[in-house]
Amino acid sequence: MAKEAMMKEAADLLPVFKVEHNCIVSMQGDVTVAYAVELPELFTLSDREYEAYHQARVRAIRVLPQHSVFHKQDWFTESAVQADFKALGERFLSRSSERFFNERPFLDHRCLIFLTKKPEGRKVSSSVYSNVLRKSMVPPQLLNPLLQQDFLDKAGQFERILSDTGFVGLRRLGDEELAGTTLSAGVIEQYCFLSAGETIPLLRDIRVKEGLKVGEKSCELYTLADADDLPALCGSRISYDKYSTDRTKFSIGFASHLGALLDCNHILNQYVLIDDAQQTIKRLEAKKLRLQSLSGYSRENAVGRDACNDFLQEAIAEGRLPVKAHINVLAWSDDPARLKEVKNKVSSAMAQMDAVAKLETDGQAQIWFAGIPGNAADFPMNDTFDTFLEQATCFFNLETNYRSSLSPFGIRMGDRLTGRPVQVDISDEPMKRGWTTNRNKFILGPSGSGKSFFTNHMVRSYYEQGTHIVLVDVGHSYKGLCDLVSGYYFTYGEGNPIRFNPFYLTEGDTLDTEKKESIKTLLLALWKKDDESFRRSEYVALSNALTGYFEHLAAYPDVFPCFNTFYEYLQEHYLGVLEKGRVKEKDFDVANFLYVLNPYYRGGEFDYLLNATENLDLLNERLVVFEIDAIKDHPILFPAVTLIIMEVFISKMRKLKGVRKMILIEECWKAIAKEGMSEYIKYLFKTVRKFFGEAVVVTQEVEDIISSPIVKQAIINNADCKILLDQSKYQNKFDAIQELMGLTDKDRAIILSMNRANDPKRRYKEVAFVLGQQTKVYRTEVSEEEYLAYTTEESEKIKVAAYAKKYGSMQKGISVLAEELRRAKA
Repeated sequence: MAKEAMMKEAADLLPVFKVEHNCIVSMQGDVTVAYAVELPELFTLSDREYEAYHQARVRAIRVLPQHSVFHKQDWFTESAVQADFKALGERFLSRSSERFFNERPFLDHRCLIFLTKKPEGRKVSSSVYSNVLRKSMVPPQLLNPLLQQDFLDKAGQFERILSDTGFVGLRRLGDEELAGTTLSAGVIEQYCFLSAGETIPLLRDIRVKEGLKVGEKSCELYTLADADDLPALCGSRISYDKYSTDRTKFSIGFASHLGALLDCNHILNQYVLIDDAQQTIKRLEAKKLRLQSLSGYSRENAVGRDACNDFLQEAIAEGRLPVKAHINVLAWSDDPARLKEVKNKVSSAMAQMDAVAKLETDGQAQIWFAGIPGNAADFPMNDTFDTFLEQATCFFNLETNYRSSLSPFGIRMGDRLTGRPVQVDISDEPMKRGWTTNRNKFILGPSGSGKSFFTNHMVRSYYEQGTHIVLVDVGHSYKGLCDLVSGYYFTYGEGNPIRFNPFYLTEGDTLDTEKKESIKTLLLALWKKDDESFRRSEYVALSNALTGYFEHLAAYPDVFPCFNTFYEYLQEHYLGVLEKGRVKEKDFDVANFLYVLNPYYRGGEFDYLLNATENLDLLNERLVVFEIDAIKDHPILFPAVTLIIMEVFISKMRKLKGVRKMILIEECWKAIAKEGMSEYIKYLFKTVRKFFGEAVVVTQEVEDIISSPIVKQAIINNADCKILLDQSKYQNKFDAIQELMGLTDKDRAIILSMNRANDPKRRYKEVAFVLGQQTKVYRTEVSEEEYLAYTTEESEKIKVAAYAKKYGSMQKGISVLAEELRRAKA
């Protein structure tokens, strides 16, 4: 019987009277409106943005009426990534990535703001007087509708001020979200039973004696409620030493250590209680006079008098709003043994702010009870401290976790803090939001920075989402990926020289003007030297020859289109056409043409180049890789190959309507630019946007950027997406890069913070995306299978190729090798 007498029903204690009209009404007549808040992402704001964000918070809270309470509640709950294989189909690498990230732990974050208006004459709460100890005898008050509407208008102004900053998004919570339904818990129930994130509502017993315990969750409450425990200085931001360098200071929110950086289950409650400012000043004036009269008896009274005087002086001279504030962290764990670890984490987090954590025991129940949504007005005033609004708002959590892009298109990257996978769209969404005007990309990363890994990852992601990709490479960085997806791989080897067939028309393709022009350009480049010009008559004769040749192919279907049969057509048929047309030798020297191009005909030195019989459908093949390392200095082959590359992408660009295209030029852009293709690169970067395409250039040397007018004028100025990898090698000469690429000081601080505090237990590199004014760093973290497909290490590539040969395919070889590597690590 004694035990039963100690237990009470929640309905007897719950301070909420009802939820209606999207408001919470308390037993004391307090009215509360609630908002779900979307905060800026962690590690993305600059010093100036933090200050502007801080000033907006101050302005917003100042519009709230007297006798109101601002209560911000940030939930951080331990969660894990749940794999979803249904949407992936049979995509090998995507499924491998999904398995790799499955059960990856992270902190889920949700932010709520409660604005509470107390009725006039409400009894002031304290730790002694609280509904958790006895039910209030005061009946619900009938509020004046005009006063209630005034409060709602003020709340609307508060919402608009914050929303207009662009930093924060607010959404008013409705009745069902506040009170819950039979199938889902509302915010009141979630707080009482610590059930946020649980799919099925679950009732738990709550014990407040001998420590707070909610069901199986043991809780501890840490507060910042005494001015003596607060930091001597506070501000809108604080430097994060892990990501700072000697020359740059990396900024985070002043209270970020109590937010996403505190790695445990916890709720961060932030209160600002706004009373009558004039009454507060009068009270402090009276206190100052008392201390003045007692200052002769104690030095402490004299110090207190001076502090009180300074406070009053600043309030009146600077127009400050005096408020009462309180900050607390409610942390919990299912395992009581972990509470000591939690205590160390919270104490360390507060020490990062130069504050001292106080573990609440006697007042724990009352403070927890006041945290129930809608009950902030019942907060015990003896657990608050006097301050100004500007200082109080410094202790707010300002950031949230990385969010996935709204667009379904993109790349899977890892967030910077835990590696949790997020979808990142760096092509379409930035244009829709007005951050960029094109999809072009410029990638800069020194050797060893993970540049090839990221680029492989990007190419694979785009390929799996239907993009047509033409890739120009040196160094065989994309051989593994190309073999895995069975793309076309063109390279030069002694036993297998590079082969093309510009005369072959794929199914559905036609000999249009563009195709004829590309073939004529190629033939003229092979015939004439760079310093030789061609006559109009020669151009017309070649055009007629091509027209006649394709008519010949139509008449004789058994003739295979290639340079050999074109050469034979000129010898056997077109010479007679020229004689009948009485074309003179000075107008078109066909004998010279045949002689100069003879090395490309059957039996000639380069007879392989234009007579390919396989890999012919370049228009419809979605991944075409041209590896030109062996021929980039060849005076004959290289110019011809670059012209073919140009023709392949332009053909895709103009003929594939509504299909995304990408041309990616690796380090070989330097050689291409030398061969008179600089105008082509400029043309690509300026016009590819109009054809749903994007041009990407990759480089690793800073000097290449600075010294090349092609890069400076054509590429950088027309690539709105700049992707930078580890720049620690260049941090002492980053000024030139910053100026050339038009980076801000904020961009500089974020970029130079990369890889400075990586998790030693995981293998990844960080990469920065600069999209207009939006700069963010992500992890490039991949599964074992993806690693083996992307690797550029010679020994690993040889091993992958051996396993692929042994098991019959690239996919099976990688699967077996990846499993062996996982077992070896285990």
